[in-house]
Amino acid sequence: MDHIVVLGAGVGGTMTANMLRRRLDRSDAEISIVDKSTEHAYQPSFYLLPFEYMEPEDQFRDIRGLLSDGIDFVHSAVTGVDPDTKTVALEDGELSYDYLVVALGHRLAPETTPGMLEGWEETDSVYPFYHFEAAMQLREALKDFDGGTFVVSVPDTSIKCGGAPLKMTMLAEDYFRRKGIRDDVDVVMTKGSDAVFGVSPYREKLEEIWADRDIEANLNFTVDEIDHEAQVIYSEEGETQEYDLYAPVPPQYGQPALTDNSPLTGGSEYVTVDEHTLQHTEYEDVFALGDGCDTPNAKTAAAARKQAHVVLDNLTAHMEDKRQTAKYKGYAACPLLTKKGKAMVAEFDYENSISAPVESRMNWIMDVNILPSFYWDSWLRGYDPLP
Repeated sequence: MDHIVVLGAGVGGTMTANMLRRRLDRSDAEISIVDKSTEHAYQPSFYLLPFEYMEPEDQFRDIRGLLSDGIDFVHSAVTGVDPDTKTVALEDGELSYDYLVVALGHRLAPETTPGMLEGWEETDSVYPFYHFEAAMQLREALKDFDGGTFVVSVPDTSIKCGGAPLKMTMLAEDYFRRKGIRDDVDVVMTKGSDAVFGVSPYREKLEEIWADRDIEANLNFTVDEIDHEAQVIYSEEGETQEYDLYAPVPPQYGQPALTDNSPLTGGSEYVTVDEHTLQHTEYEDVFALGDGCDTPNAKTAAAARKQAHVVLDNLTAHMEDKRQTAKYKGYAACPLLTKKGKAMVAEFDYENSISAPVESRMNWIMDVNILPSFYWDSWLRGYDPLP
């Protein structure tokens, strides 16, 4: 019997494991999924929690309750992968596999920016909101904030949900307006590139919104160091940005188990795969998806959802020595919440933009009120009819 091992129980890993279990007979394949945590978090809530648009008790589920019968959950940290011997080293043992799906995702690393972790731990003004705890602390800080400079920063690394810092910035500006203190607050987002968003026509629409609402984009500003005592951010370009309340996106990297001289990453941060088939470029029994592979797409849950279908089809075809026909075209989607009750959806692939840059209340309802139930009850569980 073949043994399929899935590393990581995030969106891509959980969805892929469940779909594989439904497609493959139990007499044909054993499926194991490995994760160091027993909790799965709905991470898109983290930029909504500070404004009380979602509540914390709804954002976590036990991973074991999300998995189909017949999937073995292994609660352990991955410490290494040897694709030559087809073994996965764990914190407390080892697993052998016939086929491997890598979905370990990004690693948040606030400690790699001098002053960020210290600012979070030692002051009441720095909250790297990609961490759940920081998002909840920011909720309380916003209640007490009565004016000054509010700053969001984007690191010079790949990040999951590239739209999240934009959403945090726009929702904060709207929050201050609703609170009646907008005239007393400067709202700034720093970014190391020369555009707030990399894809047209959404970039131009966002620039229009930010100009109308007097939101400052401090571009070509790459965060280098934070003086958390003086409340000043220093950039690699030699500039400075002062803040009174600061919501940085922490730098993000690949997982140490794969980046420390692993053949799967080839010395880079992420697993090297064919950008269309998602099969490893050297080890044909290995596939990867989600934030932790090197496909040149935006890293979103919607992208992982599309990739899961491709891995499902191509892996099962490979197991049967058939031609792999499923192709990932780089699809990603990002609901860009612009203010309370308004959002536009950016959809694009490797080559084209797909959706129109239109703000609507329906887009807000879809993202905040409808998508979470689809996420928990359909997508993660592998009940997803859309290819």
